[in-house]
Amino acid sequence: MNLPRAANPRTAALLLALAAAALVPATALAKSSDRNQPMTLDSNTSDCNQSAANSRCVFSGAVEITQGSLVIRAERAEIVQRNGEIEQVVLTGKQATLKQEMDDGSTMNARADRIVYEPAKEVLTLTGNYQVESPRGSNSGQRMVYNMASGQVQSGGDGSRVRTVIQPRTQAQQAPARDGGN
Repeated sequence: MNLPRAANPRTAALLLALAAAALVPATALAKSSDRNQPMTLDSNTSDCNQSAANSRCVFSGAVEITQGSLVIRAERAEIVQRNGEIEQVVLTGKQATLKQEMDDGSTMNARADRIVYEPAKEVLTLTGNYQVESPRGSNSGQRMVYNMASGQVQSGGDGSRVRTVIQPRTQAQQAPARDGGN
């Protein structure tokens, strides 16, 4: 299958950055080898205008983006360019999902009704029943804004509740084993 021109290396890198960022709080642990894998975009339709500096590319209908262990699923993926630079990537659906294996072998999952990435601002926003899960814990609510440059995560503030669950360390991680002098 030939991909439309919008699936160029710069777009592929942006979508990978989007997925890695969405997997907070363990962004740094995302499987590093995934960046070097080919990216595949599958959808029922694509509509791309690559002739202008200000353009838009829309993939719709059962969109699936894969790169290494990264899997993104959405009903619609829209890439907006201004002055030849990617301004925004929007993933929508009930729900858009991201799944990626981490370097330590664990899996991170994120989902939301809408995921927006703004590369110039280095900001990722998950809205509409978002949830981010990892073996270390989870975070869920109606709105999360993640500043990739600073690492700042802001959730709530819109009158809705935010739930964070932090898993305890295992006994082996908490203290060295003691044999009691036997």
